[in-house]
Amino acid sequence: MKFIHFADAHLDSPFRGLSFLPSKTFKQIYQAADESLTKIIDLALDEQVDLVLIAGDTFDNNKPSPRSQLFFAREIKRLTDAKIQVVMIFGNHDHMNLDDLLVTPSPYFKLLGASEKVESASFETKNGFSYVVNGFSYLNNHIVDDKLTAFPAKGDSYTFGLMHAQEKTTQASQNVYAPFDVNEMKDLDYDYFALGHIHLRQSLSKDPWIVYPGNIQGRHINEMGPKGCYLGQIDEQTGQTAITFKETGPIVWQEISVELNSSVTKTDLQTKILGNLSDINQTTYFSVHLVGAQYLDGDERELVQDKDFWQSISANLNFNSQLVDVRFESNNRLELDPNDQTSFEKAKSEVFSQPNFMKISKDWLRKDPLAEKLVSDPRFQNEVKELAEVKLSSRLKGINDETEEN
Repeated sequence: MKFIHFADAHLDSPFRGLSFLPSKTFKQIYQAADESLTKIIDLALDEQVDLVLIAGDTFDNNKPSPRSQLFFAREIKRLTDAKIQVVMIFGNHDHMNLDDLLVTPSPYFKLLGASEKVESASFETKNGFSYVVNGFSYLNNHIVDDKLTAFPAKGDSYTFGLMHAQEKTTQASQNVYAPFDVNEMKDLDYDYFALGHIHLRQSLSKDPWIVYPGNIQGRHINEMGPKGCYLGQIDEQTGQTAITFKETGPIVWQEISVELNSSVTKTDLQTKILGNLSDINQTTYFSVHLVGAQYLDGDERELVQDKDFWQSISANLNFNSQLVDVRFESNNRLELDPNDQTSFEKAKSEVFSQPNFMKISKDWLRKDPLAEKLVSDPRFQNEVKELAEVKLSSRLKGINDETEEN
């Protein structure tokens, strides 16, 4: 028996922060998830799989556009017309009613647990191999209950678990996506637990299999690397399962570090960045980290933060690849005398304490309600810290240079 497991297609995802891209390029990334899904369906047909498991968040919200609904329905019909069984659940993003899904009714399409209750469905392949899929769908965007307790015991048939969920954490406020304990999931002894929700591809267990396939297309720089689905093959005699990752995402996000050890001209800086972006074999969206950014003066920092500069770099890249993000990082090589270094480190720890950061952000939060989510994001806090440190280091370097000249 062969099967495909994918999750988190997030059709209709807005891809925020990329509106500066040329319209043709922006259209390319907007359609990237669609293209990835089509490749997954192509793979299922080419491999003549018996089953496709869809582990939630197919759509980016619970009221998807007619365009994405009709597109998804057409792709699923390609599978059901080929008599490939599709078993799907809704996740926290696309928590919908079954009646709102435009998929053509078919005995080869099954939405599990539409009432947010664990449901079991039994199937048989063309060769007579029996298997069961147990799972549930979201009706609301949060599920705080541990749903594993409602999953039935494994019977004689090969058994899949299908769940859109995350591991339990020590912070109760984060346990709102059907939180589960890995050991308890392993105790169910299902042959393969197909998970969704976490966009990082990973296997939590190999015996038995507990697998996140990741999302099918990275949407921003924090979703780096190849994206796609898993192709599974089951030995029908032994029940042993082997899985292989199949890349289908047309665009890859990649982070590149460019290290500066001394001051550079604008031309040299551009050449250095381009030199680090030359090894490309598919469409890639780059985030460049300028390590040692304290060596840049104000004009140079302004240049590399300008989106027109990014586009001038992108024009020289293959496969319509793009530079879409530049971040600054100090490599702490600035030499200060011991007293100044001690004061610098003390000031840094005080200024960037959590209470001070929130205090500094207070006025901004009053003016912009959307800023609250951004300010509480540790990644944003770290970016602000790095930029402030780079600017301060650069200024101290200038003072140092003047002192040495005198």
